[in-house]
Amino acid sequence: MTSAAIIIAAWFFMILLEILAGRFLEKEKTKLRDVVIEVFSTANVFFISVPLVILAGASLAAYLFPVYADALAGLPFWAMFLLFMVGDDMMQYWWHRASHSFPMLYNLHRVHHDADYLNVRITYRNGLFYYIPMPSLWVTGLLVYLGGGEVYAFYAVAKSIVIIGAHSSVHWDEPLYKIKWLSPLMWVVERTISTPATHSAHHGRHKSDGVTHYKGNFSNFFFLWDVLFGTAKITRRYPYEYGVENLNEVTGSQLLLWPLVGGKQGTVETVTPAPKAAE
Repeated sequence: MTSAAIIIAAWFFMILLEILAGRFLEKEKTKLRDVVIEVFSTANVFFISVPLVILAGASLAAYLFPVYADALAGLPFWAMFLLFMVGDDMMQYWWHRASHSFPMLYNLHRVHHDADYLNVRITYRNGLFYYIPMPSLWVTGLLVYLGGGEVYAFYAVAKSIVIIGAHSSVHWDEPLYKIKWLSPLMWVVERTISTPATHSAHHGRHKSDGVTHYKGNFSNFFFLWDVLFGTAKITRRYPYEYGVENLNEVTGSQLLLWPLVGGKQGTVETVTPAPKAAE
């Protein structure tokens, strides 16, 4: 069974758990455009942009450094894993953080936060062009060319399982927090990898709820990056509403296809100030 097949199987397994829990369809919060966006964006990640960018990165490395094919193949597993951890996951942390700091990048990423719900359907929901300039994918292609292919197959599965679990509405961490003797272990876990509690905070709608941390908790696989770079917020709670407050409405085609659609009108991140309360 290939790593890609395992990742897709894990995604469908989580879908099944959400269906059984009645948390997958979100009928009251889902618009038709959400379904269209999620079908196209998920297919884009699995079959188009991500594999093509990794392949392009490996091909570019082969063109620029032809004598270095498999140059790092002799590294022990842990060393190559560490290279992927830094070159892919830490770099994606900074890309994700930049996507919440620079309007042009946010245009490619806003669709990930535009839904009023958070479940496994959101996992791969991004603009179709979000992944093409993502530096971590190009570095991944380089590392695969240098001999890290076998390690990456394991790394990609582990990372995907964590990310899928972090987006799921079936909170695997919630019952574990209630077991007192597991508290020291969960203290380590929630500072090491992304969990539903830490990642859902990044998707919360209201900063005033005491949980939402929209400008933080950017990590994908290893939450360690948020801890190290000062953007972590850990509450062991979950927002009661999801989405982004105070943003003007844009079309689904703008969210999915920017800059091909909506580019001439400028950025799609147009903030409408919240009305002041009457004194």
